[in-house]
Order: sequence, then structure tokens, then C-alpha cells
Amino acid sequence: MNEIRKWLVPARVNLIGDHTDYSGGLAMPIAINKGITVKARLREGERTHVWSMGQTADFDRLGREHVTGWLAYVAGVAWALNERGIQAPALDIVIESDIPVGAGLSSSAALTCGIALAMTSFAGYPATPTEIALLGAKAENDYVGAPTGLLDQFSVCFAQADHALLLDFSQPEPQVTPVEAKWAEAGLTLAVIDTASRHNHATGGYGTRRQEVESAAASLGLEQLSSVGLDQIVSLTDPVLKSRTQPVFTENARVRGAAKALRDQRWDLFGTMLTASHNSLCEDFQVSCPELDLAVESALARGALGARMTGGGFGGCAIALIEPERVDELRSMLEALFDARDWPKPNVFVTPPTNGAHQLP
Repeated sequence: MNEIRKWLVPARVNLIGDHTDYSGGLAMPIAINKGITVKARLREGERTHVWSMGQTADFDRLGREHVTGWLAYVAGVAWALNERGIQAPALDIVIESDIPVGAGLSSSAALTCGIALAMTSFAGYPATPTEIALLGAKAENDYVGAPTGLLDQFSVCFAQADHALLLDFSQPEPQVTPVEAKWAEAGLTLAVIDTASRHNHATGGYGTRRQEVESAAASLGLEQLSSVGLDQIVSLTDPVLKSRTQPVFTENARVRGAAKALRDQRWDLFGTMLTASHNSLCEDFQVSCPELDLAVESALARGALGARMTGGGFGGCAIALIEPERVDELRSMLEALFDARDWPKPNVFVTPPTNGAHQLP
């Protein structure tokens, strides 16, 4: 009864391919060196107790009561398991995290997948990484109400150290192909710029963009917008739907190009793909913000080979492929620029591609 089990679930950075998962397209993320640790043990009774960042709460172990706020991401997993016919046992759960919440680094997916690992383990159910990812997505989509795709959950469950993941969402079960990421051998690093501007996918503009993508697909008679052809884009008369469709079409081509550049270690080309992706998301998909645009512009000005916003947008983080010795210069530059605009202080850190979710000793 007192056995404690622990899991580490990383955050993720999407190198390229945002807003393409729910449209049946391609994306290429990595896991990073920040994450959530979930510690759990069995308890008696019908309620699961949770401790997280100084807060304590509890809920019906089967998720039969609806809760809100941060606890919904935990209770939602119990509900999703119950929907699958798997009864989660009552647990004591402690959650520790160094992922900035709302920064576009997939803290919610790391949390739901970590809870799914704990609950299935103590339920005696040998869940596969795909099942863990789908349970986390179901909790977030159908219980919490955040209309996300499957990018985040598959990223944190399947990630491999020193690799990116080429994810293909054209099939009901996404296809996962690891791609070696050797930029460190070329004297480069991936800088993550947390702009401290925040978003909420459950209530923010992300849901609107997804509705627009679905409307564009419906107007063209497509099941998935990523299968759109250039002639179909030209035929769209609604300017908003056309502007949302164009980046879905071009982003898939950029992901393919970026994956090839990564394999061939053509870093200038890889960086060009990153920057082109940001410009498209900014101008056509309109999911960037002034803080993200300034972060990208500053990184390029400091010599980055490429830079872009990452995640769903409307705030959060940008990434830059840059020489390690330029990172401190970039940090100082951004701190001064943000301070001059009375914006919160940004945080810049570097990360290698790391392993996905796993149980700790």
C-alpha cells in the first residue's frame, strides 16, 4: 500500500509544424530538459488526493464528479480511464514541475500523460505509449475542454534523446519516425525564449483557429485540410478561410524540407525553414504576438540561423538555432528590449533533445 512510484514526463518544443496535427498534417517536435515529476502511491477509500505547488485537492477516484481549474487535468484522466472501462484506484499523488505554465511547452500534456502513467500502473493495466497519449488527449479535449490535437501528447510520450520526431497525423493513429538531431556536433544549440506572455488553449484563440480550419475543410469537401491542393486554395472566396488554409498547405512542405535538412545536416536550410514557418504563422494564421515577433527578430539579429514561435501561439515561447556563445548576448538584448516596453522579463535557456515519458527508479 505504501509503495511509491515515480515518473518523469518532459515538456516539448515543436521545431516546426504547428496547427497541423488537427488538420491531418506533419509536425516535428523534440522533448526538452524541463518536465513534470509525478509521484504516486495507493490509498484507501474512494477519493484521490493531489498535492501540487503548495495546493492540495481531492476528487472522486473514478472522475465521476466534474471539477475545474488545474485539478481538472488530473480528474479528467480518471474520467477518461473510466470511459475506457478501466477503473483508476484511489491514489495519493504529488506533482512537481519546472515547466512554465502557459508558455506553449505542453505542460498540460506532460501532466495528463504523467497522471495516466500513474493511474494505469496502479490499476495493473499495461498501457502502451500510444494509449497513454490518447488518454491524455481525451482528458484534455473532452473533460477540460481544450480543443488541442495530438501533437503534444505524442511528443512527450515518444520523444528520444538526440532525436526529433517526424509525426504524421494523416491516419487515426499518428505515425512516429525518429530523426537524428545533430546540431550540437555542428557547434549549434537550440535556445528557447520564454517571452512570459501567456495563453490558455481552453479559452483562447486556439479554438477559433481550429474552427476556421474545420470550416475551410468543410467548404472544400475535405475530411482533413492538410490534403488540400493549390487549386482548391485558389478557389476559396472567404479571405479568412483562405489565409488559414495557405499555411496548412505550405507548413507540411516545410516540415518535409526541415526533416530532410536535419538528416542531411544542412543547418542553413533548416534554419530558413524555421523562420519561414514563423512568418507564415504570423502573417497568414495570425497566431503570433508582439512578444514572439520581437523574440524572433532579435534572435535573427544576433546571428541565429533560424527562429520561430513554437506551440499554439498567442503567447508563450520562441526557439532559435544559434551558436552557444551568442546565447548570453541574445538574453541581454531581449531583457533590455522587453524592459523598454514594460513587458515581463523573458527567460532564455538552451536544451538538447531529451527522452520522453519514463518511470524513475
